[in-house]
Amino acid sequence: MKLYHGTNADIENIDLTRGLRYKDFGKGFYVTPDRTTAIRMAQKRARLFGGTPTLITYEMDETVMQSNLKVKVFPETACTEWLLFVDANRDRKNTNSIHDYDIVIGPIANDGVVLQLTNYREGIYSPEEAARLLQDKYLDQQYFFGSEKALRFLHKIKVESV
Repeated sequence: MKLYHGTNADIENIDLTRGLRYKDFGKGFYVTPDRTTAIRMAQKRARLFGGTPTLITYEMDETVMQSNLKVKVFPETACTEWLLFVDANRDRKNTNSIHDYDIVIGPIANDGVVLQLTNYREGIYSPEEAARLLQDKYLDQQYFFGSEKALRFLHKIKVESV
């Protein structure tokens, strides 16, 4: 399966320690099966931090799903479990990782999701209500790689400026 990473420069070797902590699934390396989404990410990153919008294409060895790695797969649409998982990972009060999954697959929390997370945190909606309000929205998908063991199943095949 092809997966894409949008950034502002080529990545020679993936360094998990460089990932940002308070992302949807925690500190790790993120890719998406949607080329357009990755290109958008590359352009945004280059605009914010300089560099050249760069799309890195990876091949994921699908035997990973039969390996002994801990893998969490969320549905492609919003659900309460996913919403609470993203909220916990983004919560800056959590100083330690909230999970020990090697790989997490699920929707990307876009701006609309952030609004519903805020409404949930402020007590306007229950997590179930917030997730239900997101059910009809298409959410791009992401793959989180959180361990060196998981990265062994990801192989860079192409780098291009976009």
